[in-house]
Amino acid sequence: MIQYGTNPIAWANDDDQTLGAHIPTEQILTEARDIGFDGIENGHRWPQDDAEALKRLLGGYNLEFISGWHSLNLLAHSVEDEKKAIQPHLDKLKHNGCKVCIVCETSNSVQGLDQPVNDAPVLDDTGMKAFAADVEAMAQYCADQGIALVYHHHMGTVVETPAEIDAFMAATGHATKLLFDAGHCYFGANGQDPAPVLAKYIDRVSHFHAKNVRPVVMNKVRETGMSFMDGVRGGVFTVPGDSEGGVDFKPLLQILKDHSYDGWIVIEAEQDPDVHNPFEYQSMGLKSLRETAQKVGLS
Repeated sequence: MIQYGTNPIAWANDDDQTLGAHIPTEQILTEARDIGFDGIENGHRWPQDDAEALKRLLGGYNLEFISGWHSLNLLAHSVEDEKKAIQPHLDKLKHNGCKVCIVCETSNSVQGLDQPVNDAPVLDDTGMKAFAADVEAMAQYCADQGIALVYHHHMGTVVETPAEIDAFMAATGHATKLLFDAGHCYFGANGQDPAPVLAKYIDRVSHFHAKNVRPVVMNKVRETGMSFMDGVRGGVFTVPGDSEGGVDFKPLLQILKDHSYDGWIVIEAEQDPDVHNPFEYQSMGLKSLRETAQKVGLS
């Protein structure tokens, strides 16, 4: 079954908490519900250490807890230490009925630093294989508890470009699933069509982020050496259905339909809420996705 979700970073950003700091938590949840989303991902406004409080909060707005980001630090810590670090997060996910755990390696990421996103770290072939083996061990640890580890390829990290996605997927095993993010795939490929990447790995895709990219801003980020967060603040990301966006979602949803994708489609698109009204843009995004899904027979 296809379920549609959102992420609170459209209203209140996690990495730059000045963005949306004035927006009440109740407004975020009320608007997400009223727009018509089935669920919402994690955000810094939700209870982080009380799984039942989280369940009650979101349930009060008829929203499911979809999942949440967990930062891996496998390039700096042992697998055993990382298993201990992820366990409280897994317990929260299980208590809330989540099926996936979203992870990304952040130990050497530049995504939150004041330096060009172009300076993303790069692993050589040996380093990628060693890293992937550790991710696979973590994925099996999650799978043994009934949760699929979905790896989020992401700007400013060691798995960013299509070539890096290829190397990572080739070096990991069956337990490691992919969170396919349309926007990060488009951005990481400097505007190339993300559909071939999705088609190549659809059998291992267990979560889908419907993020769009404004090519004009993306090119400025690349050409002027902006940081990832300066790009976010500058409006590099947007939602499906935005005429300024460069991602064509119809072929992506067609691939999901053709391979009987069963899971969440989440609009995870951070923008400055003072510039791009979250209610308007999230409404636009969900309307566009539903209409496109109907056209391709996904719904």
